[in-house]
Amino acid sequence: MLPAQPARVVATALVLLCSVAAVVAPSARAAEAVVTVADQEGRPVANAVVMLEPAGGQGVGAWQAPPAVMRQQGVLFDPFVLPVLAGTKVSFPNLDDIRHHVYSFSPARRFELRLYGKDETKTEVFDKAGVVALGCNIHDNMLSYILVTAHPVYAVTDDAGVARFAGLPAGAWATYTWHPDLAGDRGERAGPPLELAEADSRELAVAVDLRASRRAQRSPREGAYH
Repeated sequence: MLPAQPARVVATALVLLCSVAAVVAPSARAAEAVVTVADQEGRPVANAVVMLEPAGGQGVGAWQAPPAVMRQQGVLFDPFVLPVLAGTKVSFPNLDDIRHHVYSFSPARRFELRLYGKDETKTEVFDKAGVVALGCNIHDNMLSYILVTAHPVYAVTDDAGVARFAGLPAGAWATYTWHPDLAGDRGERAGPPLELAEADSRELAVAVDLRASRRAQRSPREGAYH
């Protein structure tokens, strides 16, 4: 038989192990989803926002929103498309050696961040769902979009048209997709449903119709801005 003191140590260790297991277990059961977006010609679509809505009240689990940051760097906005949840404060750091004047005339959020320089950061709260097109009052080549959404889970597709989601709880999910060049109106499109089981990994393909003429942010001409 163990002496009293070592027995208490062993008992304490067992309690700690059980506590750790209780914390780790839910994340071990989390599901993953990979959504691929293609256009009407079957080509991968970059910069599409894929949004998920829990259809069974399961919440968002361990999923975490990406940083709400819209950088100005190289006389460009980065990223080209930034999704945020309604009510989010977005940071606008200027990483260029020149000043920028960010603005939007979009109904979802009309605002302007007056001239500010290198290593300065301004912020703006986006509290109404909708599309916010951004420009710079000094540099006409700069263009980007903030999609303010009410859907709690979202990601942007990469150059291969892929959006990845980790840490999702099991359950039914409704899917939605948006892109600046969607044909017709600029609203989001409902996609096929997604069903996730515990520790599941699912792939989903989504097709969207895009305009023939695409919106784009252009790099400035060499020597255009100093």
